[in-house]
This record gives sequence, structure tokens and C-alpha cells, in this order.
Amino acid sequence: MGEIVLNEQTLSLMAQFEEITGAGSRDCIIDDRNERLIFVINPGEMGRAIGKQGSSIKKASDVLGKRIEVVEYSADPIQFLKNCFLPAQVLSIEFGENDDGEKIARVDVREEDRGIAIGKAGKNIFKAKRLAQRQHDIADVQLVQDEFQ
Repeated sequence: MGEIVLNEQTLSLMAQFEEITGAGSRDCIIDDRNERLIFVINPGEMGRAIGKQGSSIKKASDVLGKRIEVVEYSADPIQFLKNCFLPAQVLSIEFGENDDGEKIARVDVREEDRGIAIGKAGKNIFKAKRLAQRQHDIADVQLVQDEFQ
């Protein structure tokens, strides 16, 4: 857990993505279930990765043959999780441990952003869980339900 293993395929995809967009990436997940590639890009390179009016990311998507999503890396796990859930607005993040003593994150988002945070068929929460585990050794990411609403 928490270990990033990049195989020949993901290294090749990262090199192609960088060549097309000019943005450096530090991780790549091939998400066959949702037919997409998820790249974790270097801090400050989001604009370069997306390009003017989305031109760079669209070109990369066409060349690589899958939908592409990008998440900006942050060494701060709270900021990284916020980046994973964009454009949903994260209100707070608390860390705790599960029964096995592994680190978990409880994320609270605006009620109107819950659907965005979860995503169609759970794809956004899936992305956050996978990336948090790989980048910050967080075993699970849970959305909290505000009982006062």
C-alpha cells in the first residue's frame, strides 16, 4: 500500500502525455472500469496540462485514445485530496485510523457538491481513494454525511 509501481505501459503513457502537453506527471492510473487515464501532474503545471480552451488535454486524449483526467500533486495530503475532488468544494478533511490502524480521511463537501464528489457510478470517489493511497499512504477516503441538514 502507498507504493507507486509504474510499469512499462504507464511510463510510456506518462512520456507521451508530457510530450503532447509539456506538463510533467508523477503518476498514471489506467482506469479501465471508467475508460480513462488519470495523471498526477507536477505542482503548478495544470494550465500547461489543460492548454488554452482545453486544447492540450483534448489532443492527448485523441492520441492516447482514452478520456484523460488530471490531478495536481501536493505534498500536503489535505490539499492533494482537495485537488482530487475538484470542482467540488471541500469544507473539511479529518484524518483517523481504521480498525487495522491504517490512515483514513473523512472528507466533508458542500451538500450541493456531493454528487460531483461521488461522480457517476462512484468514479470520482474511486479516483480520490486510489490516488490518496498511492501518493499519501491513506488507506481509505470517505465522504461524511452532515446529520444537521
